[in-house]
Amino acid sequence: METLEALVARDVGKDGIAAIVAAFYRRVREDDLIGPMYPDDDWEGSEERLASFLRFRLLGDPEYTLRRGHPRLRMRHMPFSIGEAERDRWLELMGAAMEESGVTGEVRTKLDEFFAQVADFMRNR
Repeated sequence: METLEALVARDVGKDGIAAIVAAFYRRVREDDLIGPMYPDDDWEGSEERLASFLRFRLLGDPEYTLRRGHPRLRMRHMPFSIGEAERDRWLELMGAAMEESGVTGEVRTKLDEFFAQVADFMRNR
């Protein structure tokens, strides 16, 4: 059984991560629940930070940590009120983004598990 990282490297790659993140943020901009958590003047920055984090975590690209240091995801998300509804919406939008980007099969299953774990970890209420 291949690791998530090996599957992403083989089946998704850097361009696929960019496509997923772009599709995700198109949805977030229009979302009434989690969209307001994002600063209106930094959509591009938010998109780039998520793409960079995913390239770091899933492809081993060191750019994220060189620019931002340790991810400290929970700490970085503390200013936002994240409960079950916000977690579930984030996962719904990410799932739709992966669907749009053509992510299927074993890599989709493993990414769903990965994103569910990360999103649940971000809950702070």
